[in-house]
Amino acid sequence: MVLKPGGFERLRPRRDRCLEPSHGAKILEIFMKFQLESEFKPSGDQPQAIKGLVDGLKKGERFQTLLGVTGSGKTFTMANVIAQVQKPTLVIAPNKTLAAQLYQEYKAFFPNNKVCYFVSYYDYYQPEAYLPVTDTYIEKEAMINEQIDRYRHVATSSLLTRSDVIVVASVSCIYNLGVPENYFDSVIGLDIGRMISRSALIKWLVKIGFTRNNVGQKRGTFRVVGDVFEVYPASEQIAYRIGLEGNKVIDLAVVDAVSRKVIEELRDLIIFPPKHFVTTLPERERALKDIKAELKERLVHLNKNGLLLEAERLERRTKYDIEMIATLGFCHGIENYSRHLSGKPPGSPPDTLMAYFPRRPKGAAKPRQGSQSEGGPNETEPDFLTIIDESHIAVPQVRGMYAGDQARKKVLVEFGWRLPSALDNRPLNFKEFEERVGQVIFTSATPAEYEREHSTKVLEQIVRPTGLVDPPIEVRPVFDREKNLSQVDDVMEEAIATTKKGERSLVITLTKKMAEELAGFLNEKGFQAKFMHSDTKTFERTKILEEFRRGDFDVLVGVNLLREGLDLPEVSLVAILDADREGFLRSEVSLIQTMGRAARNVGGRAILYADQMTGSIKRAISECERRRKIQLAYNKKHKITPQSTKSTIKEFD
Repeated sequence: MVLKPGGFERLRPRRDRCLEPSHGAKILEIFMKFQLESEFKPSGDQPQAIKGLVDGLKKGERFQTLLGVTGSGKTFTMANVIAQVQKPTLVIAPNKTLAAQLYQEYKAFFPNNKVCYFVSYYDYYQPEAYLPVTDTYIEKEAMINEQIDRYRHVATSSLLTRSDVIVVASVSCIYNLGVPENYFDSVIGLDIGRMISRSALIKWLVKIGFTRNNVGQKRGTFRVVGDVFEVYPASEQIAYRIGLEGNKVIDLAVVDAVSRKVIEELRDLIIFPPKHFVTTLPERERALKDIKAELKERLVHLNKNGLLLEAERLERRTKYDIEMIATLGFCHGIENYSRHLSGKPPGSPPDTLMAYFPRRPKGAAKPRQGSQSEGGPNETEPDFLTIIDESHIAVPQVRGMYAGDQARKKVLVEFGWRLPSALDNRPLNFKEFEERVGQVIFTSATPAEYEREHSTKVLEQIVRPTGLVDPPIEVRPVFDREKNLSQVDDVMEEAIATTKKGERSLVITLTKKMAEELAGFLNEKGFQAKFMHSDTKTFERTKILEEFRRGDFDVLVGVNLLREGLDLPEVSLVAILDADREGFLRSEVSLIQTMGRAARNVGGRAILYADQMTGSIKRAISECERRRKIQLAYNKKHKITPQSTKSTIKEFD
């Protein structure tokens, strides 16, 4: 592979490879070092945190925790750790918004290395479900975001071809991603002088999932004009041009997908499958036999127990799917047959993004590069670093995914909507997840019980390099009878004062509907306000935050998406409405995290609107005061004057 900063990346296939699919162990040849670039040097608590974490990793410690307050530079600390340990890294974030921010931050720290973005590619997703009480069947509906799908392919192909890869992912990384061996074994390697006929190349492109299209230019398609091929890969917004003369490759190039101008001439090229779920004809034929056998067995069980309606429903639906797979190679909901298509035994863990990271034989000193199969936990061990950001949220998410998925699918199986094998199309359970991640560093301002119990050490990063201290906290009534002001009236007054200083206000509500209504009300009153919550589309969230930071509007209203990790140094006011509504959204952890959004501005402050001092409010204020004392003492000792965090506003790319 020839690698150029800002250029295109490709793999140089081994000279002894034929065109046919080859094993992944022959593919990974490029070893590159992580090169951290930053105008800053570790300061405050960062040096001791970096040293402690790196020492722990070198000693083989499995779990460590970095308790870093908001704005203390946890990402910069982790970037230094990655640069020192030199291992491929998986960064898991609890939501797409934070994942997008981390992706941008790591790209800035490692401009010459490969930083990838891997999140769920659905803009809209309604899972298949059945409600027995009302006899309501809900069919699966999904809208795939093509751009996010491209990012996912970049991640998997990069892990296959490079050693200097950081993948920033959401918890969707624990879901089934096809069989990695099929993906790896389906690559096509070409170089100048390679002998291959026109018909054979067409055959292999179709075999690994490309569609011939001589009119449009779409990812996952190819066009052929005479002896010239143009292949549109799933991971790039360009095309590969392949020129043949007779039965020999004479021209390889990267061309602009629209103008078709040559961007770069190539000596060699590797083409990855356009889909992660790759199956061959023999595998499909074997899978169909297995599906028919399972159907026969299940029908016997249902009829024996007098479940005639369920048996009739299951037989009709499954036979239709079998015909579709046999004829077209796919069917609606084909993922429910993933166990049969992969040839795995019942109950086997799914292959996930972690399967694309390197593993090594247990006890081996060096990684076995290119060995991408997850394998059995007793045979191999992960050879990559895992960072779980905002772990107090992400870990429970990972833990809860499996149970929720199984509960829904068991109902579908029980009432004849799906075969029992559909239960194996699932996310990893928590034990499987623990076995498949590498050495883990949890990062959070509020680590939970799991992190504290499992970590060999908890390192505190409380002092900020900027000298900023935790914001002062003020508790005000939900309705001030003396002033005849509601919390909304008071927030508007505070927001006006904040805007006059050229700063931003963050207002946190309890529900999505309240966020939408409050944003609308503020706009009616002359404010420039927007809302953001879980229904806001992936890239729209990033755009809203960019506009907010630029000052296109002054007040952002949200619920819990605005809590963890977001870098918003322009925010000096955080107002939490109904702070005394004890619960998940107003817990001690939630309050500390939310108030932390004001910790990147020297004038930052937090206002809690509450009629009573709940236990969560008292504990949150007490912890923030403890941290303030440490920070103020450090500043006094080192004669540091606090300064607001400076962060460049970057567009998502």
